[in-house]
Amino acid sequence: MDKVLDGKVLDGKVALVTGGGRGIGAAVAARLAREGAAVVLTFQRDEARAAGVVAEITGAGGRAAAVRVDSADAVALVAAVDEAAARMGRLDILVNNAGAFLLGPFGELGRAEFDETVAVNVRAPFLAAQAAVRHMAAGGRIINIGSNVAERAVFPGFALYAMSKTAMIGLTKALGRELGPRAITVNLVNPGPTDTELNPADGPNAAVVNGFTALGHYAEPADVAAAVAFLAGPGGRYITGATVNVDGGFTI
Repeated sequence: MDKVLDGKVLDGKVALVTGGGRGIGAAVAARLAREGAAVVLTFQRDEARAAGVVAEITGAGGRAAAVRVDSADAVALVAAVDEAAARMGRLDILVNNAGAFLLGPFGELGRAEFDETVAVNVRAPFLAAQAAVRHMAAGGRIINIGSNVAERAVFPGFALYAMSKTAMIGLTKALGRELGPRAITVNLVNPGPTDTELNPADGPNAAVVNGFTALGHYAEPADVAAAVAFLAGPGGRYITGATVNVDGGFTI
């Protein structure tokens, strides 16, 4: 995980990262803090782990806090966005990272799996963005975290997850158009195979997955975080409605 360093292009900004207690979310939270942003991250279960991310950021001189919330709980999620803005005094950046990763044969996926996936992967980003823009001034950033499978599903069992992540393309484009007059940008980052607990780079299917990428290896969470930080910073001010694939060439 990155440490907070000097040269902070996001100094004075406040970011909310949903699902920021581990994996890509934790890397994003750390990178935004490194760039100078105060960070609020949400987590659902592992309080100790989220506290560890906060401690690393604050120990390196940054500002951070963690809020427990289930992104499938619409009321609690909106309250968490408002709490983040109230705690830090403003809100400039929203990273919709929390996700449900439910896989299985199409004929065996039930209504419960469907409802959870849509609640977390589609409804939650919509509602979080809706709540966040009430606090954002010109220059605000909304960055959605999608998935490479929205563009290329090479394995069976991904129908539900791919459907939910494909919805982020439409949300990102439409919100980019709608919020443009307010100088709020909205973009989508689609990670490819990334070395996390859910999908380790040394897992049983890693060799096959690597064969689908042009670069032949997994990303590190920091690679995804770097793209998010660029879009959140001054270099991303004229980019909106765009999809950035951080996938090692998985979709080409």
